[in-house]
Amino acid sequence: MNDPISLPPARILGIESSCDETAAAVVENGRVQLASIVASQVDLHAKYGGVFPEVASRQHILSIFPVVEQVLYQAHLTLNDVDAIAVTRGPGLAGSLVVGMNMAKGLSLAADLPLVGVNHLEGHIYSAWVSPGDVTHLPPEPKFPLLALLVSGGHTELNLVRGHLDYQRLGGTLDDAVGEAFDKVARLLNLSYPGGPAIQKAAAEGNAEAFNFPRPRLEGSWNFSFSGLKTAVLRVVREFEEKQKPLPVENLAASFQAAVVDTLVGKTIQAARTFEVENILVAGGVSANRALRTAFLAQTEFPVHIPSLSLCTDNAVMIASAGYYRYAKGQRDSLDMDVLPTWPLSQL
Repeated sequence: MNDPISLPPARILGIESSCDETAAAVVENGRVQLASIVASQVDLHAKYGGVFPEVASRQHILSIFPVVEQVLYQAHLTLNDVDAIAVTRGPGLAGSLVVGMNMAKGLSLAADLPLVGVNHLEGHIYSAWVSPGDVTHLPPEPKFPLLALLVSGGHTELNLVRGHLDYQRLGGTLDDAVGEAFDKVARLLNLSYPGGPAIQKAAAEGNAEAFNFPRPRLEGSWNFSFSGLKTAVLRVVREFEEKQKPLPVENLAASFQAAVVDTLVGKTIQAARTFEVENILVAGGVSANRALRTAFLAQTEFPVHIPSLSLCTDNAVMIASAGYYRYAKGQRDSLDMDVLPTWPLSQL
């Protein structure tokens, strides 16, 4: 599975509905994006300050068929031109996952196409293999062994990837995922949801050295913890409120973001040295953060692969890409496949 020349050509239709994005995509040979559609629900959930599961699943039901229909139209293909259907099996919200799964099963049955269940986190890893634009200039393939840092609203973990579909989880967050920490700190600063983009925007006008927030190292493990950092921001906010002073939102955002970036980059580089990897891969929604991307790309010790911005947040391109490598390996799932709302990458 490490030799791309030995892999068969195939077009994969991917379907993703693990949280609040209804998405479909067609990817060729695991690397070339032919079409991608994402129906976002961000505006629906903004008033809740986070994803409301029941609202998400109902909106998926309304969006899933037109999204799939539109992506095939965009790719100038029919189901007869597709070799297999890849669908997110988990992890994610159960009600959301079921909508995508049932759509994939229906298409598989109607068109007699193989069905491939994909782990959402695995999809994020394979987003680094795909070019969303000019197919004549594909990005260089990440080299194994590599260290994958997955950072999103629900996950923060380090995985050693020795080859295609070969993962070893080294560590993860002990409390808040980094994206969750961004959302919670954004609420403390009265910024909008989702918190990541809002904090990034505010931080651009602030001084990252204004507050010396802690960098939780957790020496002796590859785990992360962001609860202490979040509490440190809360403490400062309360001090300003008690003194009835204006809150320095930009400086707080910049200082918090700098602490997060330092923590993620420092531990990842340390692990990369320890396990003597060839490359580092950073993926997931938080990999869209400008400061994090800049910090990783600024270091010269390890080549770093970060997906294009359009592939950082949840999308079906990554599911189709991961599905291609599983399809090429021979994976075929039955119509009685069920969703797995809690499905660690380490169990693959």
